[in-house]
Amino acid sequence: MKITGVETIYLRQKQVKKQCDSGQDALIVRVTTDAGITGIGEVDSSPLAVKGVIEAPFSHTTTTGLREVVLGEDPFETEYLWHKMYRANIYAGRRGIGIHAMSGIDMALWDIKGKALRLPIWKLLGGGFHQKLRCYASSLFGATPTKTFELARRFRDRGFEAVKFGWDPMGRDAKTDVDLVRRARKGLGADADLLIDAGLVWDAKTAIQRAIAFEEFDIFWLEEPLRPDDYEGYRKLSEATPVRIAAGEEESNRLTYLELMDRGKIDVVQIDLTRCGGFTEAMKIASLAHDRGLVVANHG
Repeated sequence: MKITGVETIYLRQKQVKKQCDSGQDALIVRVTTDAGITGIGEVDSSPLAVKGVIEAPFSHTTTTGLREVVLGEDPFETEYLWHKMYRANIYAGRRGIGIHAMSGIDMALWDIKGKALRLPIWKLLGGGFHQKLRCYASSLFGATPTKTFELARRFRDRGFEAVKFGWDPMGRDAKTDVDLVRRARKGLGADADLLIDAGLVWDAKTAIQRAIAFEEFDIFWLEEPLRPDDYEGYRKLSEATPVRIAAGEEESNRLTYLELMDRGKIDVVQIDLTRCGGFTEAMKIASLAHDRGLVVANHG
């Protein structure tokens, strides 16, 4: 079996709001083969930038459009093709957009393998550890603490036992931050797990203050309170609070995850398949987290 085509499909809602909602547009990657089997991947990034990384022509031996790299290759050789893509675009794509683009292609290649072998990808990856996985609802905060209370009550009434709220208006001031979490907890009740995604809004000292203030509301974790590269800040925060600190969705490949785990001392490693390098790289990151006794919660 050989790869015969790599197509990118840009999807966008008619109206896009100025808010942190990555579901408003997307890039789908479709890989075709001479066996008639098609694989589908997705990239959650800057869609048109990723489209350019995939569709670009050959420039030179360290900057090449990824489609050019995989055409004619065997889609089953996912490890080899991951390294071939990385090396062929190493000048421009060692992190960020380049790895995001690789993620979509890698996911599509695993989809092809699963379809060809008539097996789910979790079996191909050696899974089977769980028969069930607990899920949580995920929502932006309401525009006010009262609106957040109403959202939380609605999720509770629908039977959700864990809910995450995030982003704006978190970070405006201390009173608003605490009121948002207080009202979310009130709406959910005492028995449900409450997860808070701060949205990269604080420095380390402020994050420590907020984590301490949130302790009385028994939050399950505090997600991405700091800038992604503030590894020293993450270390200070993790050492100063018993609240679990979660991060990782901004990272691309295992090297930056190692910075978060070893320097930042985070508690929950959030792996996003559409950004970290696909299934091939995600499994390596998960193994590194396991070696350190850390929990993995996939982001998406």
